[in-house]
Order: sequence, then structure tokens, then C-alpha cells
Amino acid sequence: MLRESNAFASFSVDDLTRAKDFYGGILGLDAQQLPQGLRLRLEGGTTVFIYAKPDHQPATFTVLNFSVDGVDKAVDELTARGVRFEIYDQPDLKTDDRGISRANGGGPTIAWFRDPAGNFLSVLETHGR
Repeated sequence: MLRESNAFASFSVDDLTRAKDFYGGILGLDAQQLPQGLRLRLEGGTTVFIYAKPDHQPATFTVLNFSVDGVDKAVDELTARGVRFEIYDQPDLKTDDRGISRANGGGPTIAWFRDPAGNFLSVLETHGR
């Protein structure tokens, strides 16, 4: 039954106008305003629904990962658009001064940033995406 369903991901924000400006303007995604929220149409037919929630609490985990050919290039481009990347210096998670974690311990090369509502997003290198 569910195998044939058209599933989509969703998460909340505190302000749909700021979300549309960020996702549609800064990130350059196809962001369509609907009466119920904001629909993102991503590469490959993936859809994400973003809705306003008055008591929104930012996710403490990554809600959306963007697979890119080169994290360095993506970080440069997004930084030029005003995106700030998270810097980590923890025993099990370290980034460079640009916010890039370099495939240490077998993980991907990845950089995290937040949307205006505080939700975590990432750009990461995946080969053969």
C-alpha cells in the first residue's frame, strides 16, 4: 500500500515569509506559496512541505541534506549569499574555519547551516548521486 504512495517530508518554521525568502531567494529553490504553507520542489521530483507553527522549536537534527558535487564550492556560493555555516570543535565532530567537516572517520564531507527558523540543513558530497 505505502510502497506506491507519493511520500514527502515536512517540517515547521516560525515565519513562512522569511522561509520563502530564504529557500526561494537565498537558496534558489523552487518554492511555491500555498494556503497551508510552502512547497519546495527539488531535483528528482522530491517535494518538501514547510508549514508555520506558532510554537515552533528548531529541529536539533538535520532536516534537509543537499547532495552536491563539491562542498567547498557550495559553501563559497552560499556564504556569498549570506548563509553562515556552523563551526564545530568537539571530540567527535570538527569542522574547518569555513564550517566543513572533511570525511573524517569514514563520514562524508559535509557542512551544516541553519534556516531563519533555526532548523539544520546541510550540503554534503555524495559520489554518484
